[in-house]
Amino acid sequence: MAKDIIHIKTISEYHKRNGLAKPQHPLVSVINFNDIIYTPDFNLNVTHGFYCIALKHLIDGKMKYGQQEYDFDEGVLAFIAPNQIMRIESVNQQFNHSGWLLIFHPDFLWGTNLAKKIKQYDFFGYDLKEALHLSEKEEDMLTIIFHSINNEYISNIDKFSQDVIISQIELLLIYSERFYQRQFITRNKFNYSILERFDTLLNDYFKNENMLSKGLPTVKNLSNSINLSPNYLSKLLKTITGKSTQEFIHEKVIELAKDKLSTTELSVNEIAFSLGFEHPQSFGKLFKKKTELTPLEFRKAFN
Repeated sequence: MAKDIIHIKTISEYHKRNGLAKPQHPLVSVINFNDIIYTPDFNLNVTHGFYCIALKHLIDGKMKYGQQEYDFDEGVLAFIAPNQIMRIESVNQQFNHSGWLLIFHPDFLWGTNLAKKIKQYDFFGYDLKEALHLSEKEEDMLTIIFHSINNEYISNIDKFSQDVIISQIELLLIYSERFYQRQFITRNKFNYSILERFDTLLNDYFKNENMLSKGLPTVKNLSNSINLSPNYLSKLLKTITGKSTQEFIHEKVIELAKDKLSTTELSVNEIAFSLGFEHPQSFGKLFKKKTELTPLEFRKAFN
C-alpha cells in the first residue's frame, strides 16, 4: 500500500507515468482510458497540478476511492481540482477503464474569462464518490464534446486552438452543472434521507454540551459526519430547500436563541455561550442580521 502522496505536476509527467505518448500540448491533453493500462491491485495516493475531468465506465473490475468501492456500470463524470488528494486502489485482479479524460493546467486558462469562472463550479470541490451519474442521453451529449475537444487537440496548433478548446470546456462545464441539478432533483429518496440525517445531526449537536464547548458546528464537521463533501452537501440542501448548510446552522441558532430569550432569564451573554459562541458580540450581530432586532429588543417583546 502506498504511504506517500504522489504529486504529478505537469501534463507531460502524467503521460510519462501512464505509458502514453508525449502530449500534443504542454498545458492540455485528451486521453482515451483504453490507452492506459493499470496493474492489478495497485494503490495510489495522488494529487495533480492540473484540472481533471473524467468521463468513464469501469470495466473488468472494481475500484476504490477512499473507503468506498465502485463499479461504474453506467457512465459517470468526475471532476478533480488541482492539488485535491485522491486515493485509488483496485480490488480485482482485472482492472481497466473505458472513456475519456480531459486534463488542463490552470495556466492554459490564463487571461480568459474561464480562469475566474471555473472557481464558481462547486463540483470541482466534490469528493469522487459524488461523481455525476449520467443518463444514456447525457453521456452521448458529453461524449460528443470530448470528441470535439480531442479533434481540435490532435489538429495542428494555431492561434485559434486555445479559444476553441476553452469554449468547448466551458460548454462541458455548463452541461455538467445542468446535469448535476437534475441529479439533485431526481434522487429524491437519497436527498431527503440526507436532509433527515443532517437535521438530526444538527439537533443532536446543540443538545450536546461537550460539543458546544468546542464552538458552533461547522459546515466541514457536519458534512464529514454525513460522509459528504462540504460543497456537495451545501448544493444538495440548497437545491431541495433553498438554504445552504451555513444558512441551516444559522437558522437553528436563531430558533434556539429565540426560545431561550422568551422562556428563560439567562443573560444574552449566557445564551450566546450556551449556543457555542466564543464572543457574545458575534451572537448579537448574527441575531440582529437575521431578525432585525437585538436579542434584548426581542426579549422585551415578551415582557
